Amino acid sequence: MKSQLVIDVRPKEVLIAVLEDRRLVELRREKQNISFSVGDIYLGTVKKVMPGLNAAFVDIGHQRQAFLHYRDLGSSFLTAQSFLSAQRKYGKSFSPERVKLEKPIPKTGDIADQLKAGDEVMVQITKEAISTKGPRLSAELSFAGRYLVLIPFADKVSVSQKIGSKAERNRLKQLVLSIKPKNVTVIVRTSAEGVKVAELDHELRSLIKKWDSTVASLNTAVPPSNSRKKGQGNGRNNPSPSSDGKPWQMLHEETNRVISLLRDTYDSSLKEVYVNDQSMVREVTDYVDLIDPGKGDIVRFYDGRNPIFDHFDITRQVKHLFGKIVTYRQGAYLYIEQTEAMHVIDVNSGNRARGSSQQEDTAVDVNLSAAEEIARQMRLRDLGGIIVIDFIDMAEAANRQKLYEHMIQCMTNDRAKHTVLPLTKFGLMQITRQRVRQAMIVETQETCPTCLGTSKVQPTLFFTDKLEQMIKQLTQEEGIRTLTLHVHPYVAAYIRNRQGKGFLGLMGTKSLLSTWRTSYGKGIDVLPDQSIGMIDYELTDAEGNDLSHFLDEDVKGLDPEDEEATED
Repeated sequence: MKSQLVIDVRPKEVLIAVLEDRRLVELRREKQNISFSVGDIYLGTVKKVMPGLNAAFVDIGHQRQAFLHYRDLGSSFLTAQSFLSAQRKYGKSFSPERVKLEKPIPKTGDIADQLKAGDEVMVQITKEAISTKGPRLSAELSFAGRYLVLIPFADKVSVSQKIGSKAERNRLKQLVLSIKPKNVTVIVRTSAEGVKVAELDHELRSLIKKWDSTVASLNTAVPPSNSRKKGQGNGRNNPSPSSDGKPWQMLHEETNRVISLLRDTYDSSLKEVYVNDQSMVREVTDYVDLIDPGKGDIVRFYDGRNPIFDHFDITRQVKHLFGKIVTYRQGAYLYIEQTEAMHVIDVNSGNRARGSSQQEDTAVDVNLSAAEEIARQMRLRDLGGIIVIDFIDMAEAANRQKLYEHMIQCMTNDRAKHTVLPLTKFGLMQITRQRVRQAMIVETQETCPTCLGTSKVQPTLFFTDKLEQMIKQLTQEEGIRTLTLHVHPYVAAYIRNRQGKGFLGLMGTKSLLSTWRTSYGKGIDVLPDQSIGMIDYELTDAEGNDLSHFLDEDVKGLDPEDEEATED
């Protein structure tokens, strides 16, 4: 199986697609300007303690207060609070190594015994804000690498039990014990099996550097409620940044969005990584070399003329795979519905049931294929929480067991923690899957290409005339010599092939594009883009910057209220 990673770096967001034999199996999207992402560490202020929930609500500057449960305090919570109190008192002169390790808090207890309103606490985001819920927090800080996880305020070494060889586990434990500093716990991950001490030492040093940087940030950090009192912030929706651009209460920010997504999706079986941003290629190459030495050469710069997702047929697959109805094999289809409480998936045989005399065999075949597609859809959409699947009824218990085992096998490549339960007597399968961020939602329905959602339209015959007006303004009035017009593939083909007007307004022999180049300059180009609507467009300069702000409103198109607009 050939695995590829395709990274599309856009001005406002980053998208990472994982392909297996050119089939899209994972899609991650992250806004470039998003705050409060998983892994970020903040200095928060406890706003409310809720004994009934055994949890506290903490203000970290988010629009909604974050949620901290007692079991997320961590066994070393007293040590962490002791360090925070001493550091806030003595400043730079107090280091984590000097803190006295306190006794662990009980696994079951009351949060009111540990926290009260107004307390400061160092917290890490473990789950992003989803729907009406604020971020989920943990007071047990951790810094994850490829081979190791560093946890402050404890002093031990743990090795993954998934490493089968006892001798290898002992080797790794002794190696880490010999290189780790005091007052930190190190967890050795499964991927560390067989790794040399030099690589482990290098990664451990980088994790310790992150922790030291976090400690240093405490010297200038101000909890959100205090920052607002001092005039350093503008409220929860817009906390004022410090001199380095971070909010005052942020102690540690996860690596840039691309690297953060790459860490979650990278696998040593990858054969190729394509990136469409030259500066990001260097960062991705360095990161791949760091976590998988010698494999940096699999990272390649994509400089093709077509959008990178179009080139790898990802755009088409996204349009096909997202939405409520997903067809998957010989007319069978899934109906996927998201509710507030859970995701519900209904399996339908479609036209597979027609003319079939073997109802049980058909149900088994459709269900087994559905299990494969559902496992793919859960990874692709990052579905989390409770997923209930209504499979086609099967009479034989052996077939129901076969389907259950097949679903477990289909989900072996899913990195998210999950639990699959056998079918109930009603033919329902229940799956729980770790939910860290909001499920991926891609709107596959497009705005009406005729009225653009306004119920009023221009004569589409004049669409190319409007495009020519814009090109004329940009080239002759704004002096822009190189520009690219991004349009739907059908429109691009029309512009490249349709003959424009020649002498005395009669049809000439040149295409519209050739006519425009003759009139307005050779720097004009037209590129097809599958993600653009039928009569929509984008205009960019040589560096890919949007040019729409140069255009007059009357040139962009008719106003919906214009008298010349016609009823749809």
